[in-house]
Amino acid sequence: MSTNLFDLTGKVALVTGASRGIGEEIASLLAQQGAHVIVTSRKLEDCEAVCRRIRESGGSAEALACHVGRMEDIAKTFEHIRAVHKRLDILVNNAAANPYFGHILDTDLAAFDKTVEVNIRGYFFMSVEAGKMMREQGGGSIVNTASINALQPGDMQGIYSVSKAAVVNMTKAFAKECGPYGIRVNALLPGLTRTKFAGALFETKSIYDEWMGRIPLRRHAEPHEMAGTVLYLVSDAASYTNGECIVVDGGLTL
Repeated sequence: MSTNLFDLTGKVALVTGASRGIGEEIASLLAQQGAHVIVTSRKLEDCEAVCRRIRESGGSAEALACHVGRMEDIAKTFEHIRAVHKRLDILVNNAAANPYFGHILDTDLAAFDKTVEVNIRGYFFMSVEAGKMMREQGGGSIVNTASINALQPGDMQGIYSVSKAAVVNMTKAFAKECGPYGIRVNALLPGLTRTKFAGALFETKSIYDEWMGRIPLRRHAEPHEMAGTVLYLVSDAASYTNGECIVVDGGLTL
């Protein structure tokens, strides 16, 4: 048994929503451990900036524009992976949409559709395409970034919370049906993490203060504190971990 359980040398990893925040930290850490990382988000230039930083640190990375809410973008991404790499060992579904912050009764159809298209349909069909490749090659690992909102709906984040609850059950469904092919599927459930994406939570003092009062560590997380859990889940250290949804929230949900 290898003593370097976190070594990803020779692995090809695809990380969505990797142009900043948690996704960038995940991509960087996987590259540090030897994986070739395909960095994707909607804006190619932002992905290229992340790739430059990875390469400057000695890692291997390439940038692709992929809006996971668009089926044609998903198809093009996997066409590229099949043509260039002929395999995919790791998929991290991290891209997410949260266009609406307000009372659930005021949710409009556009916000509902965008959230569902990215957070549910996007994760689902990215996993389908990755799973087909992994089935052909005899295995792989998929990690979905969900949220503690899947367990406890966040204030003013109704449809986002609903979509993340769907991601948790999606993770278990894929884990159950894809396990026989050697494909492990798990999820990360971050707590309050300082990212641009979570800006509304930090800017709304009443919500931020309420969360701080409930977190035993009495602080929010930084993006890099989420990446280690993903590294564990995609590595040989987690070779028998399947269908798990790991909460990383400083104890908020205790």
